[in-house]
Amino acid sequence: MAVQIGDKAPEILGYDQNGNKIRMSQFRGKKLVLYFYPKDNTSGCTAEACSLRDSYGDLQEAGYEVLGVSKDSAKSHRHFIEQHDLPFNLIVDMEARLQERFGVWTEKTMYGRKYMGTLRTTFLIDENGIVEDIIGPKEVNTKDHANQILKK
Repeated sequence: MAVQIGDKAPEILGYDQNGNKIRMSQFRGKKLVLYFYPKDNTSGCTAEACSLRDSYGDLQEAGYEVLGVSKDSAKSHRHFIEQHDLPFNLIVDMEARLQERFGVWTEKTMYGRKYMGTLRTTFLIDENGIVEDIIGPKEVNTKDHANQILKK
């Protein structure tokens, strides 16, 4: 069952681009922006990551830490971080386990062809690991995503 508002986020989130295990307990006392996106270095995903990068100081001032999640490899994540000077980690979820857990891995259709893919979704998690808001795929404004979060 997908994670909903009011649910406790799972403790184990996965591994980042450097192979470090990422746990929710590492963020205890901080709010967390956990954003799921389809693919490194695509136009919408780059715009979203850069919005979060450009307002990272404001997000931290508001008590947030940021983590991105996609199916891309650690190597792809490292390149994406380096190319766009991202100040936050990206979780490698090549088997889509975390995406399935959060309910963002689903069947999509493009040009009549069905395939499995990621719904661009952001979970705002409070200092105790409880999901307090979800910005869904139809709501995410990739170019102004940080401001969407800060206005919540």
